[in-house]
Amino acid sequence: MKRIVFTVTNDLVYDQRMNRICSTLSDAGYSCLLVGRKRRNSLDTDNKKFEQKRLRCWFEKGKLFYIEYNIRLFMFLLFCPLDAICSIDLDTALPGLAVCRMRSKVHIFDSHELFTEVPEVKDRKRVKQFWEWVQKRVFSRSNCVYTVGKELANYFEERYQRKVMVVRNMPEFRNSEYAPSADRFILYQGALNEGRGLENLIVAMQEINCRLVIAGEGDLSISLRNLTSDLNLNQKVNFLGFVKPTELENLTRTAWLGVNVSENAGKSYYLSLNNKFFDYVHAGLPSLLNPFPEYILLNKQFSVGVITNPVVSDIVKNARLLLEDDNLHKELSENCLKAAKEWNWQKESEVLKDIYNTLLEQK
Repeated sequence: MKRIVFTVTNDLVYDQRMNRICSTLSDAGYSCLLVGRKRRNSLDTDNKKFEQKRLRCWFEKGKLFYIEYNIRLFMFLLFCPLDAICSIDLDTALPGLAVCRMRSKVHIFDSHELFTEVPEVKDRKRVKQFWEWVQKRVFSRSNCVYTVGKELANYFEERYQRKVMVVRNMPEFRNSEYAPSADRFILYQGALNEGRGLENLIVAMQEINCRLVIAGEGDLSISLRNLTSDLNLNQKVNFLGFVKPTELENLTRTAWLGVNVSENAGKSYYLSLNNKFFDYVHAGLPSLLNPFPEYILLNKQFSVGVITNPVVSDIVKNARLLLEDDNLHKELSENCLKAAKEWNWQKESEVLKDIYNTLLEQK
């Protein structure tokens, strides 16, 4: 049985995408190990179809964390039984690539985003130069590269002159029903980071007559809570923190409107196709959508939301539209459930299995 090790920098508990990937490949006959980190406040991991390992670090964030984690990850991978390593994003790529070259193993790179263009990196010259160097090495030396959307794949193919596969992050189709709460509320799920349009969303809530529920944490966790207090919106904006995947799925099915409106804060966001888009669709939940290529194209295929610019006035206008027009809301919700029959993990996972079968049959 071929053994694949997947590497991430999170604590595994909330990573739905990696759970899908590792479970699918385990069912396909591979032995899978997912490696992440153990934080001081990490919850216990649930039992899965695959193995899980979390590395403890002294440092929790910043440059020192990345240096420490990469050293610990390298040492772990160096002696770990394996046939292939899949590095998830650039921040785990160097140890995986180095170990695979040293041990003559298969290296796969899974790019969730254009890491060199995220807001936290793109405006820091030396930091960006370093990650550009890492990215170039990874694309030139990995046995296979795949990413989450066609727009990102096109960018990488043009820049590095190599084939990049696409495996979109979609939930499994379960044929569940949408059950909105009588107390209509707006839901944002995901990271609370720069460029996600969250400041404008909170400001917009001054003019929107319902609650906003925010599920997630991130670099802006404190500043967004402070903004909510400054605007006297504590009774209207609820921060739930991290929510476990099963609980989040149930919460999403009871919301009235989802929010997926980021700022055009660089190519990483502009070319993105993020998790929450498909999570909303599978819940039957209409959403406010990014005015970016992937979402525009998908919304033309199935009208599942309203394209919305990340400015307060546009958020207010379109949120009110979907809160007040029940017929439009019903139409979009029904379209979501139709789209879920086409956009689902059962279909997308076939691409994933083909990638690994082709790579590992050659060894």
